[in-house]
Amino acid sequence: MRELFLTEARGFVRWLDLPGGAGQDTAGGAPARVFVHGLGCTGASDFAHIAVHPALPGRRRSLLVDLLGFGLSDRPADFDYRMESQAAVVARILDHEGLTGVELVGHSMGGAVAIRLAAARPDLVDRLVVAEPNLAAGGGAFSGPVAAQDEDAFVREGFAAMVAGADRADYAARLRLADPRAVHRSAVALVEGAVPSEGELLAALRRPRAFLVGELSLPDADAERVAGFGIPVLPVPGAGHNMMIDNPDGFALALARALA
Repeated sequence: MRELFLTEARGFVRWLDLPGGAGQDTAGGAPARVFVHGLGCTGASDFAHIAVHPALPGRRRSLLVDLLGFGLSDRPADFDYRMESQAAVVARILDHEGLTGVELVGHSMGGAVAIRLAAARPDLVDRLVVAEPNLAAGGGAFSGPVAAQDEDAFVREGFAAMVAGADRADYAARLRLADPRAVHRSAVALVEGAVPSEGELLAALRRPRAFLVGELSLPDADAERVAGFGIPVLPVPGAGHNMMIDNPDGFALALARALA
């Protein structure tokens, strides 16, 4: 576990740094992979088993980021938890580590963060793979109901009810590590959206991109929209939105194709 203190946020962001194979971690080696989790999740829970999966081409140095407010990162009370702010935090990590041209992978909310990072700092990202990211205002099945609640009420009661009522035990376990205020502000940001939208930014990016979608999520309007941009859309068989958990082997195979 590594950490970096962010003066502007007055807190530490933390990430797992998994070493690559021989010759992969030195200057001139293969680019690092950076993984960004979704709402209420953590880098390790969602991607540790993916980062070391034998289906991925080459054993690369992999950074599994816990976004501010989630996992083992700090929970600054005055941070806005918007996608562009989280993207700036991930950029600070990459600058701190001296990394450029990474392979960036983001799921759900983390996909929106990854898109904003690739758009704002093209020097940092060589390839981008997003898995069912938030592409427009309106939120999703998790963020919409959260954003509809008052922030203080959600912190007092709504968060505990959300954890208790989670229909997946694995999601409840990940969610318990999140800060309630961070969850609420993130959800509000996803529902409100931003201009330009993540979908518009994704369409405009000039670098290799791919979109992963769970087979059980199909038909999916975002996948159809992205395909219209000429971006490869790769399904993960037998999986829904939580595709890294539902079918790790299928997700790793799809990711390997996306990075090929």
